[in-house]
Amino acid sequence: MLISTMNDLPGYEVTDVLGEVFGLTVRSRNVGSQIGASFKSLAGGELKGMTKNLIASRQEVTERMVQEAEAKGADAILAMRFDTSEMGGNWTEICAYGTAIKCRKL
Repeated sequence: MLISTMNDLPGYEVTDVLGEVFGLTVRSRNVGSQIGASFKSLAGGELKGMTKNLIASRQEVTERMVQEAEAKGADAILAMRFDTSEMGGNWTEICAYGTAIKCRKL
């Protein structure tokens, strides 16, 4: 599956627009990582546990978005974006979205 953050794919022609596709997850932070992050924020620096969790979450939502696009018969996803928002004090919503298309190589 081709995924592009652009609105087109150089070298390809869009033959059909199949609509929006999404991948979504809601994650809660565990108490241990929150305590560690609180201490780390006092000294500054990267919160490696939080970074690992965000990377894993982005991979998961991308896979879910691709599955939805494949179910529609898409060859590619255009204008792909991530959106992240806090829900309550401990929950984070991560969403990947884009436009599923059929395309052909020029």
